[in-house]
Amino acid sequence: MTEPTIGAAGLGTDEPASSRLSLNEDPAVSRETEDALDGFDGLSEDEGSPLANEMIATERLRRQLEKTDFPRPAKTRVIAVSNQKGGVGKTTSTVNIAAALAKRGANVLVVDADPQGNASTALGVEHRSGTPSIYEVLLDDEPMANVAQRCPDIPTLWCAPATIDLAGADIEMVSIVRREFRLHGAIMDLLDGPGKRLDYVFIDCPPSLGLLTLNAMVVAHEVLIPIQCEYYALEGLTQLIKTVEMVKKHLNRDIEVSTIVLTMFDGRTNLAREVASEVRSHFPDQTLDHTVPRSVRVSEAPSYGQTVITHDPHSSGAVAYTAVAREIAARGAATDTGEHQ
Repeated sequence: MTEPTIGAAGLGTDEPASSRLSLNEDPAVSRETEDALDGFDGLSEDEGSPLANEMIATERLRRQLEKTDFPRPAKTRVIAVSNQKGGVGKTTSTVNIAAALAKRGANVLVVDADPQGNASTALGVEHRSGTPSIYEVLLDDEPMANVAQRCPDIPTLWCAPATIDLAGADIEMVSIVRREFRLHGAIMDLLDGPGKRLDYVFIDCPPSLGLLTLNAMVVAHEVLIPIQCEYYALEGLTQLIKTVEMVKKHLNRDIEVSTIVLTMFDGRTNLAREVASEVRSHFPDQTLDHTVPRSVRVSEAPSYGQTVITHDPHSSGAVAYTAVAREIAARGAATDTGEHQ
């Protein structure tokens, strides 16, 4: 019997190797683009204006990343992206990190657990009311494979969308037995069947610590926390860490805060540098080396139903998120190596 597949995408079937995106496969760059970029060659970053210096540094990093391998994990990494403070770049980080990893050959599923459905918008999938979504998975036991849709821009990226119906899910799940494990059961069934080849599952949590976020933390192995490089960056972080510790103690002993991403970083301001320094001093092992700058391209990409990775791959935001994705992949590979030694 043929196994079911995610959104007719073929994860559960044997595909020829040639049909899968290579880890080293990059988007084609036109000769004209390359010629224009060659103008940066031979320049040092202290010879131009601050804007030119930034462009040179971004282009150098982009070229370096093109030549760098993105290691794939030994087993599926389930990552909850959470921060109960709104406006910190949580959804933006989720979709762009997922897209960057998928662009380099990983099989990635984004579970949109936020009733606003912004991740679904950014990934270009249908999420109007009535669309099969994560709501049906949580409330009606619909298999995750039946609601996941392939991202139109990247063939190895899928999204289980959120519709407005999810807004009442927190209340509707209160009376359900083992309500904290609804998403856990759905994702485990997926990974045992048609989603067994997934490398990453990212769960975009709502900006709260309610039942939807709790469901994500019960199934996740890791928590990724985006932190905005502004005054209120650490406000509420203590409560989030306590919530993770409580989940670890009572519901999911495997969960860890593995990654902190500094977003909306502006290195020209003392405030951003001070916030980054404070976060690194408190969480030296979890905080990634690469930061994500403020970027108009990142903000405008969802209006085109895209991530910045496909909307403008040469922009500072796209390069930054690709660097962040590479660092996440490399850290996961290092952990796998340590576990197997």
